[in-house]
Amino acid sequence: MVGDFALNGPSIPIRPAAVLLLALSLAGCAALDPGGRKAELPAVPTAAPRTTGVDTPNASEHKRLVALFGGEFRSAATELYLNGVLARLALTAETPTEAYRVTILNTPLVNAFALPSGNLYVTRGLLALANDSSEIAAVMAHEISHVTARHASQRAELERNAAVISKAAALIQSRQKGEEAQASGRMSLASFSRQQELEADQIGVRTIARAGYDPYGAARFLTSLGRASSLRASLFGQKAGEDQPDILATHPSTPERVRQATAAARQLGAPGIGLSARDEYFNAIDGLDFGDDPSEGFVRGRSFVHPKLGFTFSAPEGFVLENSAQALLGIASGGTQALRLDSISLSAGTPLETYVASGWMEGIDPNSIRAASLNGIPAALASARGGDWHFRVAVMRFGDSVYRLIFATRNLTAAMDARFIESIESFRPLGSDGSQRTRPLRLKIVTASAGDTPALLARRMSVPEQQVEQFLLLNGLEPNAALRPDERYKIVVE
Repeated sequence: MVGDFALNGPSIPIRPAAVLLLALSLAGCAALDPGGRKAELPAVPTAAPRTTGVDTPNASEHKRLVALFGGEFRSAATELYLNGVLARLALTAETPTEAYRVTILNTPLVNAFALPSGNLYVTRGLLALANDSSEIAAVMAHEISHVTARHASQRAELERNAAVISKAAALIQSRQKGEEAQASGRMSLASFSRQQELEADQIGVRTIARAGYDPYGAARFLTSLGRASSLRASLFGQKAGEDQPDILATHPSTPERVRQATAAARQLGAPGIGLSARDEYFNAIDGLDFGDDPSEGFVRGRSFVHPKLGFTFSAPEGFVLENSAQALLGIASGGTQALRLDSISLSAGTPLETYVASGWMEGIDPNSIRAASLNGIPAALASARGGDWHFRVAVMRFGDSVYRLIFATRNLTAAMDARFIESIESFRPLGSDGSQRTRPLRLKIVTASAGDTPALLARRMSVPEQQVEQFLLLNGLEPNAALRPDERYKIVVE
């Protein structure tokens, strides 16, 4: 959760039918435009006083992007390595006079971005997924390609045209015709964006090859990207889709990108050409933080711990938790059970029972509202119903905030309700049980010995779910892969 685990605004009405849709963003990339075309400015006399404290548009966009993704993650060794790769790529890019700089974003999400200014961004999650220098070079070359091909300004122009077309259609035709024109504009924009992604892939493959890297690194990373999406779906009890994009999706399907990236690499030579530089990459990411930033709370199995705010709680058995920018989310039984924990600001003089009955959530049963004390924490409990969903609600006043814990299920039984209540009652201050001393997760590079297998190394992983599958994913290995003695691999430890 961002910052101090607080939502913006005091209270947003919650509709039970949509209360716990899990928003899982993974594996996109974006070219962000800071404001379209630059205006022509008059020359400033050299003797004029200089203004201070005013950000340029590029600096403002940089700050906004960094803030959206958990702030900047600082690691001198990793930054030095990435900027070295970036400098090598810049010399072989299609506009080699451009200057580029990379920023590491402090989030476990897998993503990368580019600004037209030449600022590139990669997340901690993406660094954990890549397995050698050619793969991370392919990611950065892809982002450089967005900049050199002026994709951001092209997309902005298309968006402006689509907006003008739909507005005109709405004025001079019927509402139905206007909506048809607007939908057509959205589809054209989405198609254009998918074309841009494929174009950036192609340019990126050629760029890393000219820089001396293995051009097949792009296809390997994209393959890992698809596997990461499938593993995430399985962790949350969902079925992986056919990976066919919706007509309005902004990215091509992963298999399509892998096929085209592989074809582009084959035009340059057979597998084995170019540098992969695996050891150099592993040296740069050894010890890198993995997963949630502990200062924003972190998940350990079914438990959530927030050392900064001083509380913890445990979800019922079978729940998989995800710490998002807005809330802690959880899901179980393939999506038929879910939870959400967030916080609000509420006047100290407002009784919790009054807040629960105030209408912030639809379907609350007024007769179910009651005061409670959870491990010395003032609370109010209630039940709610919306459609075929049943809800158990708890609101707790702790520190300077009020926390809202909501459970949802389609089929509420007495046993299930007891599990929800038990979980609510686990909300407590951090005490002397040692949970607050849990150390953050980090990547560790280990060397395989003779006889080591993925299962053996996976047992050393400090992850509670699907350890073998996560070890294979982190190391770009197939399910039946054999480990090579003296080869180095990534594991996750405390």
